[in-house]
Amino acid sequence: MTAGAGTPLATRSAAGAAAALTVAAGLGARSAATGAWAGYAGDALYTVLVVALVVLVAPRTRPVAAAGAALAFSCAVELFQLTGVPAALAAHSRLAPLVLGTSFHAPDLLWYAVGAAAGGAVHAFCRAACRRRA
Repeated sequence: MTAGAGTPLATRSAAGAAAALTVAAGLGARSAATGAWAGYAGDALYTVLVVALVVLVAPRTRPVAAAGAALAFSCAVELFQLTGVPAALAAHSRLAPLVLGTSFHAPDLLWYAVGAAAGGAVHAFCRAACRRRA
């Protein structure tokens, strides 16, 4: 398979790069920003990362489907925090709180939707641009 515009390999490469940039942006937001905005940016970027990972795994996924899957996953993780399991795991792992969080915060659901919309929009833009070049 070639790496031409619009191929699954090219899409995976772009999604991998987007995932890496999103992680870097999230880490930068956490270190540069303070207060609620840092958390909200992190919430949105978390879902953008999930959109990129969905596209990385399934490169032919349509933007709305990728964004919907990422939003559903992010909301499920947030609701899982109501069980107390993520908080218990966080006591034993440094990775668990980064992936699962520790406590439920309802406004996070809104920021996940913002991230899903942004990630879906970027995916749609890139997909359209690749089709124009092909």
